[in-house]
Amino acid sequence: MVAKRKGATEKQSPRKAAAKKKAAPKTTKKKQVAQKSVKTKQTARKKQPATRASLIKSKLAAAEKARKKRAAAQKIKEQEKKRAAAQKIKEQEDAALYSLGIAFDGSGIVPITEARISMVDMGFLHSDVCYDVVSVWNGSFFRLNEHMDRFERSYQGLGFKLSYTKEEMRQILIDMIARAKLKDAYVFMCATRGLPDMEDPRDMDRYHQMFYAFAVPFIWLVSPDEQKIGTDVIISSVPRIPKECVDPTIKNHHWGDLTRAEKEAHAKGAKTAFLLDHDGNLTEGVGFNIFIIKDGRLLTPDSGCLLGITRLTVFDLAREMNIEATACKISAEMVRAADEIFMCTTAGGIMPVKSIDDIPLSGGRPGPITMKLHEAFWKAHERPEYSTPVNYS
Repeated sequence: MVAKRKGATEKQSPRKAAAKKKAAPKTTKKKQVAQKSVKTKQTARKKQPATRASLIKSKLAAAEKARKKRAAAQKIKEQEKKRAAAQKIKEQEDAALYSLGIAFDGSGIVPITEARISMVDMGFLHSDVCYDVVSVWNGSFFRLNEHMDRFERSYQGLGFKLSYTKEEMRQILIDMIARAKLKDAYVFMCATRGLPDMEDPRDMDRYHQMFYAFAVPFIWLVSPDEQKIGTDVIISSVPRIPKECVDPTIKNHHWGDLTRAEKEAHAKGAKTAFLLDHDGNLTEGVGFNIFIIKDGRLLTPDSGCLLGITRLTVFDLAREMNIEATACKISAEMVRAADEIFMCTTAGGIMPVKSIDDIPLSGGRPGPITMKLHEAFWKAHERPEYSTPVNYS
C-alpha cells in the first residue's frame, strides 16, 4: 500500500511538474510586464530631471543672448549719441572757425583767415584774372546758374583751362556755404592765369590756371538804412577804361579807373561815382550797373559795362510790371535830367540815388518806380526758378 502510494506519488510528479512548468512562464511574463512598467516609470523619472535641466539651460542661454543683444544695441545707441554730440561740437567749432568767412584756396576748403595763394600767381602779379560774385539770401543762392554761366564765359574768354568743371566749382561754392552755416552771404569766385613755368615765365601755354573762392557774411555796398533815404553820387572826371583795351563784359580786376573815381567821390562828399566813356556816354559805376528813369521809362547803358545778373533781373521784373526798359546810349546830360536813378549789384540789390552832382532827384528821396522795383527784387529771392537752396545738414 505504501509502495503504491509512493509510486502513485511518483507518477503524479511529472503531471505536477508539467503543470508547474506550464504555469511558470505565465507568472514570469506578468512579472516581466510589471517589471518593464516599473523600469519605464523609473527611466521616465530619471529622464525628467534631465529634460527640466536642459530646458532651464536653454532658457538661460536665450536670456543671455537677449542680454547681449540689448547690451550691443545700448552700446550702438551710446556710440550714436557720442557721434551726434561730437558732430554738434564740431559744428559749433566750425561755426566759430568760419565765423569770419570760408575759402577755397585752390586745393581745399579752409577758414578764410588761413587761405593762401602763391606770390607768383599771375592773378596777383598782373591782375590776369576774372571773377564773379553771387549772393546767398535766407539760405539759398540767388541765380547761381546764371552766375556760373557768366563766369564760364569770362574764363573761357581769357583762354583759361581750369582743372575743375563748372559743375565742380558750383559744388565747391555750395559746400563752403553749408560748412560755414552762412544764411546770408557774399560769395566770390575767381580764375587766374595761375602759376608760371619758372624756367620760362613768358610761355603762357605752360601756365597752370587756378580757381579760388571765398564766402563771407553778406556785404552791402549801400546799407539797408541808407537805401531807404537814397544816396549821393557824382559823375566822375575819370573816364572808364576803353572796352577795346579791357572787355567790360568779363568781370575783371582792372580797377585803377574805378578806384580813382571812388576817391574823387569821397573827396566831394558823395558815396560813389558814375564813369563815362571817352565819348561822354554813361558806362557803369564802381562795381555796379546804372539805370535812369525818365517819363516812366527805364534806360541803361548798352555798352562799356558788365552785363550784370542783377541788371538782368531788373529787365525781367520790368517786363512783368509792364515798365518799358531799354539799353541805349545815355549822355551825362540825360543822367542829370533823370526823374529817378538807381544802381544795382549783387552786393546790395537795387540801390536808390537821391542826388547826382548835388542835383536832387525825386525831391531828394528814392523815386516811386525805383522803390517798386526794389521791393520786387527782394521778393524775387523767394522764387524757385531763381533759387538754389543749401542743405546745411
